[in-house]
Amino acid sequence: MPRDRDPLVVGRVIGDVLDPFTRSISLEVTYGNREVNNGWDFRPSQILNQPRIDIGGDDLRTFYTLIMVDPDAPSPSDPHLREYLHWLVTDIPATTGASFGQEIVCYESPRPSMGIHRFVFVLFRQLGRQTVYAPGWRQNFNTRDFAELYNLGLPVAAVYFNCQRESGTGGRRQ
Repeated sequence: MPRDRDPLVVGRVIGDVLDPFTRSISLEVTYGNREVNNGWDFRPSQILNQPRIDIGGDDLRTFYTLIMVDPDAPSPSDPHLREYLHWLVTDIPATTGASFGQEIVCYESPRPSMGIHRFVFVLFRQLGRQTVYAPGWRQNFNTRDFAELYNLGLPVAAVYFNCQRESGTGGRRQ
């Protein structure tokens, strides 16, 4: 897919959160019975509980780290808390899901108060088990720095959705 049509580029996930990468593993994120696709809209009431995560791969000795961040906190027009960490799961075996990993930062359901927020799920391949640890904070988390600290390299998959408060109207503010 040409970079200019890649939804992660169009949605500015590549740039704001991630460097360009090539997807090499399948990542399915499902809230209830609704799968997350890049740029789709969800309401806070639809994402109260942590989603089901299914990842691909073929070697059960390979482990992954899943990160969920909001690069638009507290508002898209002033994201001074960028990136806000909503969830961190490590040691997820290939071909399974997040429920088989170690939740080291518990899921915090998104509650955007201003504007349309992007919520990004990023999957990294780990070098081994128990090699990734929890950061000391949620706000001003940096996915790139975290990946560098733990030698995670570039992501192997990512997907994002948009969310605004239940009564929100209108489009993304620049």
